[in-house]
Amino acid sequence: MIQVTVWNEFRHEKTNKTVQEVYPDGIHGQLAKFIGEEFTVKTATLDEEEHGLTEEVLAETDVLIWWGHMAHDEVQDEIVNRVHQRVLEGMGLIVLHSGHFSKIFKKLMGTSCDLKWREDGKNCRIWNVNPSHPIVEGVGECIELEQEEMYGEHFDIPAPDELVMVSWFPGGEVFRSGCTYRRGNGKVFYFQPGHETYPSYYNEQVQRVIKNGIRWCAPTENVYPSYGHAQPREEI
Repeated sequence: MIQVTVWNEFRHEKTNKTVQEVYPDGIHGQLAKFIGEEFTVKTATLDEEEHGLTEEVLAETDVLIWWGHMAHDEVQDEIVNRVHQRVLEGMGLIVLHSGHFSKIFKKLMGTSCDLKWREDGKNCRIWNVNPSHPIVEGVGECIELEQEEMYGEHFDIPAPDELVMVSWFPGGEVFRSGCTYRRGNGKVFYFQPGHETYPSYYNEQVQRVIKNGIRWCAPTENVYPSYGHAQPREEI
């Protein structure tokens, strides 16, 4: 069984009544609820000791899901480096919505990860542009969300290894909303929807993409490479 840890900074839910109404158990609680239908899941939040991401927790995690927004700078660099190393060793990472600005995603991408944004309560259409990819299995041609925060290009990320989904917004903007990367032995998936005041994580197609992403990101049996000084395999 794939072991999933859902990490959420869990700050909006403590202060914003609208967010509390949409996600009464926290964003991490809603994510864990549907993820737990198919995987073993635990949660961790920013204000826990070591942000809930101890060496023991990460060692037992196959796929880490990351949601953050207002407190990126409060994440300790030591923990970021710890997560980064686990990704290189093979742990999968799914970065959701405003997690694009998290320290861990920026460290893995090596760019600012900045973008255009607007909260206008309008709809969003997320197009499946890579229909043979396992992340979009069973999703259909597109996902229609009645409300979602506008994210627009230019999205300052490296060219994705695979572009899986592209979002369209009524203001005319488009956005690379489903992107995959490989870093070391690990796999990374960025997925755009999930603004805290909109119920995107109740949408069954969004849930399906995240579940598919977990399977895609899960570690393989490949051996972690050895680095540094090496003895010759043949006589020299």
